[in-house]
Amino acid sequence: MTPPDPRIKNEDTYEALRDKGASKEKAARIANAQANDSMHPSSKGAQAPPYEEWTKDDLYERAQDLDVQRRSSMSKSELIQALRQH
Repeated sequence: MTPPDPRIKNEDTYEALRDKGASKEKAARIANAQANDSMHPSSKGAQAPPYEEWTKDDLYERAQDLDVQRRSSMSKSELIQALRQH
């Protein structure tokens, strides 16, 4: 195991998320949010509609925000898959 990263506030949560396949960025974001008492990440979840209910333009905009590569040639289902894998 690598030495603890001082930027990760909850190392156990981070490692568990990485073991489940989460990206380093996503695992760090969740672990740090859970370690911050003022954020209450569990109370914020599931407020956005599922990607299937988004328009292709909205999906494209989100992919652009996340700098998903080759997004301009993707179909709606490919955008959804790419966003979920990011």
